[in-house]
Amino acid sequence: MDRYNYDCLSGQDNDFLRWEKPGLPMHLAGLQVFRAGPLLNEYGGVDFEKIREMTIGLLHLIPRCRQKLEWVLEGKAAVWVDDPNFNPGYHIRHMSLPRPGTRRSLQELFGNIMAQPLDRSKPLWELWVVEGLEGERFATVLKAHHCMMDGVAGVDFASRLLSRSPDAGALEELPYYPRPIPTRMELLSDEAVRRLSQPLQTAADFTHFVKDTADLSVDLGRRARAVGEVLGLKVNPASETPINGPVGPHRAFEGVKMSLERAKKIRSFLGCSVNDVVLTVVTGAVREYMQDHQVRPEGLDFRVEAPVNVRRDVGEGKLGNRVSSWVVRLPLGEKNPLRQLAAIHRSTEELRETKHAAVVELLHHFLDWIAFDIQSVASGVMNMIVTNVVGPRVPLYMLGSELEEAYPVAPLLENLGLSVGLFSYNGYLFWGLMADSDRIPDLAHFANLIQTSFNRLEAAALEEEKRKRTRRKSNLTKAKDVEHRSTTRPRRERPAPRGRPGKQPGA
Repeated sequence: MDRYNYDCLSGQDNDFLRWEKPGLPMHLAGLQVFRAGPLLNEYGGVDFEKIREMTIGLLHLIPRCRQKLEWVLEGKAAVWVDDPNFNPGYHIRHMSLPRPGTRRSLQELFGNIMAQPLDRSKPLWELWVVEGLEGERFATVLKAHHCMMDGVAGVDFASRLLSRSPDAGALEELPYYPRPIPTRMELLSDEAVRRLSQPLQTAADFTHFVKDTADLSVDLGRRARAVGEVLGLKVNPASETPINGPVGPHRAFEGVKMSLERAKKIRSFLGCSVNDVVLTVVTGAVREYMQDHQVRPEGLDFRVEAPVNVRRDVGEGKLGNRVSSWVVRLPLGEKNPLRQLAAIHRSTEELRETKHAAVVELLHHFLDWIAFDIQSVASGVMNMIVTNVVGPRVPLYMLGSELEEAYPVAPLLENLGLSVGLFSYNGYLFWGLMADSDRIPDLAHFANLIQTSFNRLEAAALEEEKRKRTRRKSNLTKAKDVEHRSTTRPRRERPAPRGRPGKQPGA
């Protein structure tokens, strides 16, 4: 057996630990709603023991769930060590809504759960099973610290609790043998070696970039411009709005469910991405929200951070953070949803072309190397977070109970009173809105504006598609008329050749 063993947090993982403050917890979560089905018990509740046993039987597949933090440099760097006193009963929790449990009471409970920070002396996750939801349903809340996973890894984490078959059963619990924990001196020694090797890792990342680049001079020029633009965002901060300001400890949640197929039709009609559609919907909702709060949207420089998955391999789904971001300006001054979408599409195409996400990732590495707090760089750069994660297209089950709804939630950052998370699953797009309940007491109104903005964009897209079809039909009709006239025009008889004077033709 090894003398000791542990896993390192990345610089980005450590960032999320450093950013956490009283009243500003840095965990993400998901709210899932199930039709109880076979898990419904004789009392109208849910068989919690089956869910508990199933979860415990899966823990050997997710070792991070039985690891806790051990600090190397207090408040600056930590590592993952196996928890010798791991108690699953602390992490897998059971509660009930007052019956009949309404959707409103579930959302209020979820907001309260999100307001409570995770205990850093224990593994940083919780699974809440909430029974009593009306319509023979129950809900789960899966909550984990952002230092443990990003959105993509969170989907992988949650998917371990689910299956594609309603007949899948639970795995047998395997014995747990925690690995030895290093001493403080051993951790400090290893940390010193790791920091000395960071320049080599940076050089290796640059080598990887060179190998993947077809035209190095062109790509370097693009990235240099992108670096200048990223740094320029700090020089010219985003506008102050009612959404931004000091963030308190209380949380409110709203969920919005809409058809993914409708969003895909908009994408097809307008030649863009679903993410462009999402950002346009957010633009319309924010514009209306600003007007409702007596703020003129035309003069606002409103920016959203859109996290981007930077995993190089499809199979690189392990826990941890491998995420960069785009910073997108929303055209709040534009009223027409089609022109809003066109402006956003131009911005995202430019960000994709200049590899903006790779530039931000490189800055993350550099600032981590020199032990610089990147949140101080990001402060004032953005107004809101909008994250979009793609999920499975088929129904999923927990011990035979079908998952009907799945709402993701991103944490609030300093000065950002609202975050928007999206998750596509089984033909639907689920919006999870999390807000500081004191800064945004009318979150339900903002949720309605999201739906209204989507409907407005959809109507404009359908009208534009009709105009395109009419023009195509008109052009086709004109083309057929031209072809018809060319084929039906009477042929002109060629005159007979004339002979020379005094001679008969052909003589």
